[in-house]
Amino acid sequence: MGKKIRVLLAEDDYLVLMSLRLSLENLGYEVVAEATDGLQAVEQALQKKPDLILMDINMPYLDGIEALKKINEKYVAPSIIITGYSESKLVKRALEAGVFGYLVKPVDARELAPAIDVALKRFEEFTKLSEDLKDTKAALEARKYIEKAKGILMDNLHLSEAEAMKYLQKKSRTKNKKIVVIAKEIIKADQLLKE
Repeated sequence: MGKKIRVLLAEDDYLVLMSLRLSLENLGYEVVAEATDGLQAVEQALQKKPDLILMDINMPYLDGIEALKKINEKYVAPSIIITGYSESKLVKRALEAGVFGYLVKPVDARELAPAIDVALKRFEEFTKLSEDLKDTKAALEARKYIEKAKGILMDNLHLSEAEAMKYLQKKSRTKNKKIVVIAKEIIKADQLLKE
């Protein structure tokens, strides 16, 4: 398995907690924190930063779904809800909270391993999509600056669009700066000249 996956286990029933802990350890996971109420789960998650969270829904002080919402505001990790209930309303709430898996008690060790694998894989895909979205947004933002700088160069130096782009590329190479940085400098200089 390589590096052991670090797990936060949140369950208010001590016997269920110990049973799940044993199952997780037998499957090769490392339980780095335990919580017996929702507030403790939030605190442990933010302190230990686990690779995976297994959370019971019915927890004292703060239910498991609300606890996961609070955790996800500051630290996002794949999570699996474990509950004695399979009501569609609870499933919907769990999904809205960003849960990556849902298990109904009693949890059999044979169900646990595939549920964890699915949750980890879904989280990996979610993370990749989030990064791709950030990259796309950054590229679009950069494109806006480059287009604006090209327009300024075309107007002020009477260049064609292709020539303006070549100008930006040449400045980027000679100054050893990203083309978007050069574009921002041109925009700033143009704004200063117009003041």
